[in-house]
Amino acid sequence: MSPTELIYSVSQLNREAKRLLASHFLTVQVQGEISNLSLPSSGHYYFTLKDAQAQIRCAMFKGQQQRLRFKPANGNLVVATAQVSLYEPRGDYQLVVEQLEEAGDGALRLAYERLKQKLLQEGLFEQSRKKPIPALPCQIGVITSASGAAIHDVLSVLKRRFPAIPVLIYPVAVQGDNAKFEISAALACANRQALVDVIILARGGGSLEDLWAFNEEIVARAVAASRIPVISAVGHEVDFSIADFVADLRAPTPSAAAEYAVPDQTAWLNRFTAIERQLTRQMQGLLLQQQQRLTWLNKALQTQHPGEKLQRNAQRLDELEQRLNRAIQGRLQQSRQQLALNDQRLNRYQPLAAIHAYRQQLDYFQQRLIRSVKLKLATLKNQQNAVAQTLHAVSPLATLERGYAIVQRHDNAHIVKSISQLAKNELLDTRFASGRIVSQIKEIIHD
Repeated sequence: MSPTELIYSVSQLNREAKRLLASHFLTVQVQGEISNLSLPSSGHYYFTLKDAQAQIRCAMFKGQQQRLRFKPANGNLVVATAQVSLYEPRGDYQLVVEQLEEAGDGALRLAYERLKQKLLQEGLFEQSRKKPIPALPCQIGVITSASGAAIHDVLSVLKRRFPAIPVLIYPVAVQGDNAKFEISAALACANRQALVDVIILARGGGSLEDLWAFNEEIVARAVAASRIPVISAVGHEVDFSIADFVADLRAPTPSAAAEYAVPDQTAWLNRFTAIERQLTRQMQGLLLQQQQRLTWLNKALQTQHPGEKLQRNAQRLDELEQRLNRAIQGRLQQSRQQLALNDQRLNRYQPLAAIHAYRQQLDYFQQRLIRSVKLKLATLKNQQNAVAQTLHAVSPLATLERGYAIVQRHDNAHIVKSISQLAKNELLDTRFASGRIVSQIKEIIHD
């Protein structure tokens, strides 16, 4: 299509330009100074982002303003996270802002979000890789500043809840350039020594910059590599560090981390006392049950004394012996009488004569059976010959022997009854009495 044949309307061109911008840039982050800020009654923000060489119009709709941590004003240096778009009615190229951060704090938050997404994609935040916190640790490790308020809060709670559990402190800097190296080294040291069952990583509240050591990748990876479960308690309840996401458990404050690390000693003692009472009741009940069973077995044993049982069985044995003797004698007498009776009957009926007569009768019937079978076989054979001759007379094989042939289609073996069923170049099977041939039709002649 030539350029003159493709003519856009203004709205079509603006719509295509908007679609092209949105598909090419997706989400971008732009740093600049706010100017021409407008706050209409709709609640949306309209402003311009500019630097020394250029400017761009921006719109931030009311629904996106809930995440703002500051009130925008002309002259603010900000970082805008936005969609590149185009306002079609005027054809103005603009940014649709989704998030707005002050430039200083915003740079840190940008680095924070990038590292968070990176570790999230690597699976370091997965719940399946998190280790359970021991119910009753033998020793607790605390990694924090030795002079900060966090260590006092943690030790105070641990002493109140379970003072018998020893605490091993790994003092580190929690702020400054070296803090990340000291924290990661302390985690590695605790795992190498293997003296504690759980580690509390703690720091008091502060700004994002103050807490930044716990958002460093080296610290996050040291927490993830720890074989000992780690409870992260960095800042206040509203603060979330990268270490919180990687740790096995996140506590809102250092005091709460100490609460999670050890059980309440009083509750445990009360529980032990309740278990002791329950065990005592169960043992007493079991002993009473066994005592009753022992008494019952003793009475049963007395009634089943072997001497008494032998005496009863001896009397029963004598009685059974007498009954057995009487039964044997009666049975013998009955057998003798029956034997005498059978002997008399046998003498009256000599079986030899009857056996000879039955044998002659058997020979006679055998000869009759043989003659009948031979006659029946001859009759059936004659019938078979007659049926065979009749079948042969109507069989197609007899027709073939008289010089005829059967023509069938080669592909499906259907018999050809009319020349109208055939087509030129078609293959045929022709069956004769002694075999068949395969032929191809070269010409069809209708008579």
